[in-house]
Amino acid sequence: MTDHQHDLSGYEGACFICGAAEGEDAVAPGPQASRRSFMQAAAVSALAAGTVSTSARAQTPELPFGPSDDFVIDAGWVLIETDGALDLLRDGHVLVRNGVIEDVRAAPFTEAVPHLNLPQDILLPGFISGHTHCCSATPTRGIIEGPRSYQRPLELVEKLSDDELDALTALNLAELLRSGCTTQVEMSLTLRQAESYVRLAERWGVRGFPGSMIPNTERLFGIWFRGSDQVLFDAEDDTLAEIAANLAFGKTHMGKGDGRIQPMMSPHACDTHTPATMAALAAAAKELGTGLHIHLSQGGNETDAVRKLWGKTPTEWLESFGFFTDGPVFGAHMTGLDWATDAPILAKHGAIYSHCPSASGAGNGTQPYPEALAAGLKVNIGIDTHSNDYLEDLKLAVLYGQARHALKRELDPQGIKTVRPTVWNAVDAATRIPAQGLRRDDLGIIKPGARADMISVDVSGLLVGSGALPPEPLNNLLYANGRMVRTAMTDGRLQVHDSRFVADDEDRVLADGGKVVEKVWAQLADEGWFNETAR
Repeated sequence: MTDHQHDLSGYEGACFICGAAEGEDAVAPGPQASRRSFMQAAAVSALAAGTVSTSARAQTPELPFGPSDDFVIDAGWVLIETDGALDLLRDGHVLVRNGVIEDVRAAPFTEAVPHLNLPQDILLPGFISGHTHCCSATPTRGIIEGPRSYQRPLELVEKLSDDELDALTALNLAELLRSGCTTQVEMSLTLRQAESYVRLAERWGVRGFPGSMIPNTERLFGIWFRGSDQVLFDAEDDTLAEIAANLAFGKTHMGKGDGRIQPMMSPHACDTHTPATMAALAAAAKELGTGLHIHLSQGGNETDAVRKLWGKTPTEWLESFGFFTDGPVFGAHMTGLDWATDAPILAKHGAIYSHCPSASGAGNGTQPYPEALAAGLKVNIGIDTHSNDYLEDLKLAVLYGQARHALKRELDPQGIKTVRPTVWNAVDAATRIPAQGLRRDDLGIIKPGARADMISVDVSGLLVGSGALPPEPLNNLLYANGRMVRTAMTDGRLQVHDSRFVADDEDRVLADGGKVVEKVWAQLADEGWFNETAR
């Protein structure tokens, strides 16, 4: 199947793959960059990337403490919990021992341990993305917003060597950490990419719940955009083999990285599975014990297809296989939910709706965040792909959500009920709610006994603040982006310090990842993929 042959109606504002193809027929003609000019530009940028002088490199800051050291953080604001609700502590102090938060209080600590002073920052739990495709953001960012289909770039990514995959994964994972996302529920697009994620996450001390999408991108498109349902049934044996391989992956890597790596089963969606493969997935998820990560009713087409085949909505179908009772469930997008039928089921079981405001790239529709809040669903802010800037996605969730709420009230006042989201909702969705969904009371919160997964954000400096510590710092996050993250750590191990990625050599990670991206782009140019787009 070639690019742009899918009927994508019914997937509005949803999947990272199909959402980008919306409106293809409406693209206005305009000047087209030639392959020669593209290749010349790529060559110049590659040369520049390879000749960065030592003096031009940003100085890597000296770390105030090591991965196994005890330490204290003194912050202008600390997000805490009081009587079960989020709260803010002014001039807060946090004591960490052996990677665990020992105490949080207003009075300074006098212990003779290193102190990390963050007087202009807010200290937050590390953000948790309930939906990522870690290896795939940078090769597609900036070239699919026209819009163009993602399919071919993703197919080329899978043709890369293991070393090249690692370079891509490193660049994307570094961006996630740089923006404050210390934990990912990761749906790698193939098993090779999942292996790459584990290698990098273990090396850098990242917390992850990885799995490979089933069917993976090498098999997905023919099944998903099938002309006949016989294609789905003919693919069943190969899908069962993928499930077995992913179960083996989960068993092999479970508990790596001092327990930070906890693999999950990650099927693509209900419309690319049969009863036999769903039963096998349920058994595998139960055996691993970590739950399920899935695209759930990511468009009306999926819901209609599953109803036609099995007489149930995707949510009802998941429930019939026991997924909600046997472990956590993270479902992404949900733009095609039957709100009357599905929302009560999801709310009853505490399933997590992973809302990804930049799922289809910049400016490609909205998702039902206000509806989910009104229905009492547990909502998380997810990354999906393209934008690895978690703070930017948190901000977009609030702003898009408020706009969607206002439009719904104006244009459909008698329709599905909505709630206007606030920054407090979004911060909860980035921290406590996904931790609860993972059944981890030691994540997503700053309290004694929690893991020392924390980030700090500058809320006082240029563009984000006013030159002084603000009185309501969460509001300042609406003016922030990932570059305002000053600190990020997992289990007390610094990965970002003084606004610099320090888990590895930042300049090398960027240069190596960039070379791989250019290789993908050059192949696309050779194939004539860069068609004209609207201006």
